[in-house]
Amino acid sequence: MSEPIPPANGPGFAQSTGFSAIRTVGSLTPFIWVKKGFADLIVCQFASLFYGVAFALMGWTVAFFYGAAYWLTLAAMGAFMLAGPIMAIGLYALSRQRERGEEPHLRPTLSCWRGNMSNLGLFALVVGVVMLIWARASMVVFAVLYDTGLPSAENFISELLAFKYVEFVVTYLAVGGIFACFIFATSVVAVPLMFDKGKDAVSSMLISLGVVARNPLAMAVWAGLLVFLVAVGFATGFLGLIYTAPIAGHATWHAYRDLIDKDS
Repeated sequence: MSEPIPPANGPGFAQSTGFSAIRTVGSLTPFIWVKKGFADLIVCQFASLFYGVAFALMGWTVAFFYGAAYWLTLAAMGAFMLAGPIMAIGLYALSRQRERGEEPHLRPTLSCWRGNMSNLGLFALVVGVVMLIWARASMVVFAVLYDTGLPSAENFISELLAFKYVEFVVTYLAVGGIFACFIFATSVVAVPLMFDKGKDAVSSMLISLGVVARNPLAMAVWAGLLVFLVAVGFATGFLGLIYTAPIAGHATWHAYRDLIDKDS
């Protein structure tokens, strides 16, 4: 006789997807993930901060090479956020070490991506294509809505502060939001799944879509927290990423653990 199926609205309900099992969580659960992520940062210390410094260096590199072409810089910053799940795989490895009761070590995490390199590479390719399309779309939005040509950085900032080109701001945010939502929805648990269970890229992305569909409120809160953590890092000239990026990475691992049934 098969086991009784828990009610669909019950806590911790696991929905079979054919690939894994998706669990429901409360809308405020993402705050717990962030708290656990901070705890991982405190325990892992140097290893976590190593990845934080790497994130900050990447931010500074983007700003250095694209500083003059600020319209590309904005797109690059958006791409930076979209690529976060892949860049944080070492942080997932550190959280898993701690979860297993092991002492966190940096060295093994530097090559942890090799276990499922082909699928991680495929996922990276998909993200890369989306990033390129977003960069092109960013330039098109600027070109279309600034009929006098691309403004200088000084004029652009002053015009934004004066609430000029409202159509541009709305369009830019709408277009960027579409790309961001797509990547977020397909990557919530995709990379942890590929890293932890060796899932293929397509199945992992589909499972991530299922997670978002099953937990819309929690995922909205989670997306907001991730944006906040990244925004703090950007607002401090990328210096804050040394701390906020590891917290987000570790928290993503705990999100994965809560959202996907361990026995799947």
